[in-house]
Amino acid sequence: MKKIWDQILRYLFLKKGDPNVPHTTYVKMMHGMNRISILLFIICLVILIIRFIRYLLH
Repeated sequence: MKKIWDQILRYLFLKKGDPNVPHTTYVKMMHGMNRISILLFIICLVILIIRFIRYLLH
């Protein structure tokens, strides 16, 4: 589980990457798509939490 969190932090530039990993074009594109999907997931979670809180307060 710790390895998954480490990878997510690397995708979001919150943790320094592994210097031994090859830096090919395909790997860069894959990491870019993963960053986009993680950020969209976090944004959707925030929106759902806000809507749920509004529903509870209404």
